Amino acid sequence: MTTDPETTETAPSPGEPADEAGTGTGGSTDGGGASGGPEPAPAAGEVSATSATPADGTTTDDGSRSAGTGEGDTSPQMSAAEAELAAQRVERERIERRKAERKGPIEAGGKLSGKAADLLAAVRAVESGEKPVPGTFGGQAPSPRRPAAPEPVRRPQPVAPPVAPAAPAAEAVAAVQAVLAGGGAPDSLAPQVAEALGEGADARLRADPWQLLRVAGVRPEQADGFARALLGAECRPDDERRARAVTVWLLEQAALAGHTALEAPALEAALAQRSVPDPDAALRSTIAEGEALVFEDALETAAPDADEEDDERPVRLMIGLERYALAEESLADGLARLLDSVPKEDGSAADWEREAGSAHGCAAELIRAVAGHGLVLHTGGEASRAESATLLQAAQRLGVRAWAALHSPAGRRPFAALLSRPGLPDAPAEPTRPALATVAGLLSGAEGPGRDADGALDLDLLIVLDAPQLDVETAALLVESLPDGARLVLSGDPGVLGSAGPGRVFADLLTARVCPQIASRTPDPGPIGELVSAIGVGELPQVDAPGNEVVIVPVRNAGEAVHRTVQLVADSVPRALGIPAEETQVITPGHGGAAGTRALNAALKERLNPGPGRFGGFDPGDRIAYSPAPGRTLPGRVVKADAEGLHLECSGAPVVVPKERVGQCVRHGWALTAHQAVGQQWRAVVVVLPGDAAQALTRPWVYTAFGRAVGHLSVVHGVEQALPRAVAEVPARPRTTRLPVLLRR
Repeated sequence: MTTDPETTETAPSPGEPADEAGTGTGGSTDGGGASGGPEPAPAAGEVSATSATPADGTTTDDGSRSAGTGEGDTSPQMSAAEAELAAQRVERERIERRKAERKGPIEAGGKLSGKAADLLAAVRAVESGEKPVPGTFGGQAPSPRRPAAPEPVRRPQPVAPPVAPAAPAAEAVAAVQAVLAGGGAPDSLAPQVAEALGEGADARLRADPWQLLRVAGVRPEQADGFARALLGAECRPDDERRARAVTVWLLEQAALAGHTALEAPALEAALAQRSVPDPDAALRSTIAEGEALVFEDALETAAPDADEEDDERPVRLMIGLERYALAEESLADGLARLLDSVPKEDGSAADWEREAGSAHGCAAELIRAVAGHGLVLHTGGEASRAESATLLQAAQRLGVRAWAALHSPAGRRPFAALLSRPGLPDAPAEPTRPALATVAGLLSGAEGPGRDADGALDLDLLIVLDAPQLDVETAALLVESLPDGARLVLSGDPGVLGSAGPGRVFADLLTARVCPQIASRTPDPGPIGELVSAIGVGELPQVDAPGNEVVIVPVRNAGEAVHRTVQLVADSVPRALGIPAEETQVITPGHGGAAGTRALNAALKERLNPGPGRFGGFDPGDRIAYSPAPGRTLPGRVVKADAEGLHLECSGAPVVVPKERVGQCVRHGWALTAHQAVGQQWRAVVVVLPGDAAQALTRPWVYTAFGRAVGHLSVVHGVEQALPRAVAEVPARPRTTRLPVLLRR
C-alpha cells in the first residue's frame, strides 16, 4: 500500500472542526448488525427528521427498519415497494394462520414443562379471565420434558394478491396530534403513531401513553416524560403498562441488533437497567398479554451420554416477539422439507455428470452437489459468482427452470455479464434476458417466474446470491415459497456484514452442517483481492500495488478526513486513474458525526452538484440512496421533481417518490455506510475512517467496505492502530437465534 500521490495538502477543510469525541459512533454507526444485547435507538425527534434509510446494523441514526416504504405514484396502481411490503405482510399472515391451526391447549407438563409450560399456562389463564400464575420466573428447576410429536410437512398455500397499505386518515392523524400535544410530544410523530397503533390510535395512546414506544426511534425516557404529562400523579414507575411496553421495546431493540430472541436472564437484566422494579412480573405480564412468546430450547451437552434421558438435558428459556418467532419456526420447517424431500428428476444422473465434467474446479463440485440435494451452501468471494453462473447455465441446458436472485438490482448487470462471458459452454449467440431477479422482486411478484396454482414459485432451482443478507423473515418467505422437489442454493461470502434484519440464517446453516457445503477456491484478483482475502483471516498486510490500486491517506481529524475525501473523489482519482467521480463511492461507518454520511454528502454535493435543493434538499443530478423498504438501499440519481414527487433513476429503472415520503426514503448517496453498499461494487471506493469511528470497526465491516472496490481503493485513515486491531481481534458481533436448535429438532 502507498500514500496518495495526488494529495499533498494537509490543511483541513474550512469550517470543519475536529471531532474525536465519538459523535460518529454509538447510535449512529454502521455497526456489524449485531451486539451482545439490546442497543439504544435514536431520539424521537432525530428519527422524525432523518428516518430515510434502512437499518445499517444495530442502531443507526437512519430510522432503522422504520415503516417508510416510499416508492409509488399517485395513480391507483400499487408501487413496487408497496407491493413488496404488502406481499410480505400477506405471506406472514398466512404463516401465522398455519401456526395457529396446530395450536391447542397446552398444560404445564405437556409438550413443554417447567417455566415455559407455566408461562403458557399463565397465558391460557388470562385468556379465560383468571390471574396468571405468580412466580413464573422463580428458582424452581424445570420439570421433566416430553418429546413433541413431529410436525407434518405442509406445502405453501396460494398467496392472495397484495393490497396496498392505506395511509392513516387525516382525521385519525389529527386526533393523535391532539393527544401528543397534551403530553408535550412533537406532533410530527402523529402519522407514525396512527400507523403503528391502527384504528382508535388516539384512544389507545391516551389510555396507555407508553404505547408511544411502538414508534421507531422513541426511547423509554421520552415515553416516560410523555406519560407524566398525560397521567400526572397516576404515572408510577411500577405501572404494569410501562413494564410491558419497555419489555416489547427491548425485544424490538434486540431485533434491530440482529437477535430473533433473548434469553430470559438477559432480558430481565435489561429491564432492571431500564428501572423496571419487578422484571419477573414484567415478563409474565407481557407473555400473558400475548405481546411476546416463550420457548424452552434444549442445549447440546459437550459429551452427551447415550443413556441420558432427554428430560435431563439442560435447557434455556428464550423470549421473543411473535413475528420473528413464527418466521424462524417456519424457516426451520421449510428447510427441513428441502432437506428431506427428493429433488425433482430434471435430467438423469448422467446428464448432470456430463455438465459437471464440462465445468472446472469448484463449479463442477457445485453442479454435482445440486444434482442430488435439495439444499446446498456455496461460499466464496466476488470471484465465486462465476461458479454460480456456470451452475445456472448448466441447469438451464438440462431443461431445469432455474433462476438466480440477488440482494441488489445493481448486481444484475455484473452477473449477467458472467453469464455471457466468452468461453462459457453454449454461451448464447445473441443477448437474451437472463433468469435474474432480486429477492425482493421475486417475493413481491414484480420479478421472476411468477407462482403456480399452489402459490409456490414456478421454478425448479433457485440460486440466492448474497445469502448472508437474508434475514429470518425474508428467508422464511423465500423457503416457504419453494415448491416440493425444488432445489435451493444459498451462495455468498461469510466474511461480509450480516443482514440488516434479525437472524443469521446463512451463518447458522453453515454451523449446523445439515447439507453439502461447497467452498470456492477461486481468489479475488489483484492487490485489492489479496488485501481483502487477508482481512478475512484476521491480517492487514502491506500489499504490492504498482498501479496505485490501494492507497492510504493519513488524516489527523474528522475535518481533514472530509477535506481529503472530497479531494480524492473530485480531483485525485479522476486525474491519476481516469475514474470519474460518478464511478467512485465513499463508504464510512455511520451517518452521524463530523465525518459521517451526512457531513460527507453535504461536502460532496457542494463540490460536485451544487444547487438550492428546492425539493426536500435535492436537485437534478444528485446521487441518492433510496430505501423502498427497511433493510434495502438502492443507489440512484435524481432526474427531476414535479407535482408527482421526486423522480429517480435506480439501476436503470424509473422511480417516483411522493413528496411526503422523500424525507423518509431518500438520502444523498455519494457516501454510504457499508451495510448500504453490500451486494454492489464500484470501480473506485474511498473508505473513510475518522477517529471517532474506532469503536465501530469490526473485521466484517472492514472486509465488506474494502471489498466493494474493483479497481482502486483509497483509505482515509484516521483511526491509527484501531484498524489492524479490529481486523485481528474484533469478529462479528454475536446474534442470539433459535434456528440451530430448531434444525436439530
